[in-house]
Amino acid sequence: MNRIKKGDQIIVIAGADKGKKGEVVRVADDVVVQNINIIKRHTKPNPQAGQAGGIIEREAPIHISNVMLFNSAAGKGDRVGFKVLEDGRKVRVFRSSGEAIDA
Repeated sequence: MNRIKKGDQIIVIAGADKGKKGEVVRVADDVVVQNINIIKRHTKPNPQAGQAGGIIEREAPIHISNVMLFNSAAGKGDRVGFKVLEDGRKVRVFRSSGEAIDA
């Protein structure tokens, strides 16, 4: 089970976009966050795919170690731990409060 999943609210803790908050779009060894780490991509037109050429702005991946899950109750980034419930389910919890992230 991953500490950060698609759809989570995160805060960037290192890099040029430090302090910004956003929603996770894709996760691997790195994460792609909506409207964070924007790069300009120079692309050639591809008439077969119907793509126009030019300069396109898009999100670039950020390494997963440079983001933290955002705890809205505390109003800051928080570390994530795991807990096994009585019914056998494994859930993510905030380390500071022990509050379950996954209901």
